[in-house]
Amino acid sequence: MKVLVLGGGVIGCTAAYELASDGHEVTLIDRQPGPALETSYANAGEVSPGYSAPWAGPGVPIKAIKWLLMEHRPLVLRPHLDWPMIGWILAMLRNCTAARYELNKGRMVRLAEYSRDCMKALREATGIAYDERMQGTLQLFRTQQQLDGTAKDTEILDRFGVPYQVLGRGGCIEYEPALARVRDKFVGGLRLPGDETGDCFKFTNRIAELAAAKGAKLRFSESIRSLLTDGKRITGVVTDQGRVQGDAYLVALGSQSTPLLAPLGIDLPVYPVKGYSITLPITDPAGAPESTVMDETHKIAITRLGDRIRVGGTAELAGYTLKLHEARRHTLMHVVADLFPDGGDLGRSEFWCGLRPMTPDGTPVVGGTEMPNLWLATGHGTLGWTMAAGTAKVMAALIGGRKPPIDMDGLTVARYR
Repeated sequence: MKVLVLGGGVIGCTAAYELASDGHEVTLIDRQPGPALETSYANAGEVSPGYSAPWAGPGVPIKAIKWLLMEHRPLVLRPHLDWPMIGWILAMLRNCTAARYELNKGRMVRLAEYSRDCMKALREATGIAYDERMQGTLQLFRTQQQLDGTAKDTEILDRFGVPYQVLGRGGCIEYEPALARVRDKFVGGLRLPGDETGDCFKFTNRIAELAAAKGAKLRFSESIRSLLTDGKRITGVVTDQGRVQGDAYLVALGSQSTPLLAPLGIDLPVYPVKGYSITLPITDPAGAPESTVMDETHKIAITRLGDRIRVGGTAELAGYTLKLHEARRHTLMHVVADLFPDGGDLGRSEFWCGLRPMTPDGTPVVGGTEMPNLWLATGHGTLGWTMAAGTAKVMAALIGGRKPPIDMDGLTVARYR
């Protein structure tokens, strides 16, 4: 079967690899000159099934107001006349109930846990390397109230069988020795030993190479204009270089999936939520993190990637703009300097932003549509890399006409109808 994969980020490239491995004739199309040059380029560096939870939950509206008032705030809202953003916010607020939170988290964990197993199998099968570390992640609490509030989270982790450790100050320092230098800055943490870290950009480029080695055609620097349809099926893709046809079409364009699908009458509530990061060289290895430390107060992740430190976070609602705001850089610099003051050289940091494709309920959109040859893999939000390997396996099974390896209930676009 000839399969067109639209999108060259971590989801699209991993899917192209799995589809090519299944023997399909795969063509991947992306507007960038190479893989992972948009949202997958400089993310926080986490593969974190343990953090698979929707942003929408009980108490979030009140927390959001507090976040907006912080100097180094994790949430930024840039008001402008944007009806999709308003609709997305309202839909998210409707999901801020205990019942919806548990339902959505269950769907997310189902895919994320399966994806963790797929990632492990992928490493064993290919030997793929990407500055990976299997040392877990640590959610760091600056206040006793935060530490005491872990009961709700651990109850859910228990329910889904996710291993964890609730640690005091000493326990955190055991796993992240550099924190001994700032032991007065925190009171404890929640460690997820099953989580991993690494460089998503390196991973995506390597998996794209492996896909090409299996016969996939990678067409970069080619912009997708529209999808053609006869009313029942997709009949082709119009790009700036002409028309491309296939038997099946997989849309993995992140936030750009929404405007592409709108003319087909598919109302996909995936909205871009901008995230920022800085990447700096390590100057003192003993003063740098061993894995990922997530500052719960500022919602900032600090990750060791080889000889670099990646600092990522912030949720900014501002449409599709990629404008870099210096205030966000200052927040990232503040957090890493506060927790790992000797670890890296802030004067040589690279500042970046990307658009996370977020759904209002947190769960990605994975699976088929009412058109039998149109498939979707988008809306993964902050968990694109965490869910990439599992999403790719699921899509390869569905497009190949096989039974999906996990229950697809609540994962497809049908849940929005």
